[in-house]
Amino acid sequence: MERKKNVVRHHRAPIDKSTYVFGTRAVIEAIKSGKEIEKILVRKGLSNELSRELFSLVREMDIPVQNVPVERIDRITRKNHQGVLAFLSPITYQKLENIIPGIYEKGEVPLLLVLDKISDVRNFGAIARSAEVAGAHAIVVPEKGAAQVNADALKTSAGALNMIPVCRVKSLRETIVFLQESGLRILAATEKGDKNYFETSMQEPTAILMGAEDKGIEPELLKLADEWVKIPQFGQIASLNVSVAASVLIFEAVRQRMQASS
Repeated sequence: MERKKNVVRHHRAPIDKSTYVFGTRAVIEAIKSGKEIEKILVRKGLSNELSRELFSLVREMDIPVQNVPVERIDRITRKNHQGVLAFLSPITYQKLENIIPGIYEKGEVPLLLVLDKISDVRNFGAIARSAEVAGAHAIVVPEKGAAQVNADALKTSAGALNMIPVCRVKSLRETIVFLQESGLRILAATEKGDKNYFETSMQEPTAILMGAEDKGIEPELLKLADEWVKIPQFGQIASLNVSVAASVLIFEAVRQRMQASS
């Protein structure tokens, strides 16, 4: 008699209901009450008087919106969501243009991380943990394509995401130009780099640009970078985990700065 094989079924963990609000009016009220919104899912084709009020408010507050099939929202809740669901953020995003002057005013040398569409929440959390421990001043992420700041990200960061400023921006391209105009060098971490990371100076104001787990740094952003650096590799695996690579670079900056001040 043939034995039945044990089938292991993986079930997606349910989303905590306290992390989202659904229904057009409820989402509008959440925004007006000052709640930090991570992003809003809107059913494709949604158009009525109340939704137009929502869209006007969203544009005013610069909140990321995704137009999705209704099935995407149904997977989260089957209640009367009216085609609108907002994820609440557990952190308050900071404005980069407010942070940079403050760093200089304190007499410190800026050290920032710019993350180009790093989408894995655990990688994001691990990067935030390393950045906070190293004393980095801020993490910059794009509105679209970045990992959601949720319970998993917070847990992996060991609370660092509540301590280090996170700046969410519309355009990484414009942000890189702003940072350069503010006196920061943009150091792109890429296997295409023509020198090893420890062969360049990180003692001056620096923003370390890290790319997505699968695609790396977008070509248009690479072109803007002041320098490309790589982490030497001698094994057979193609690349390091992005959170490990970020830690290597962050603490090289710390090493150089400590050495310079001793």
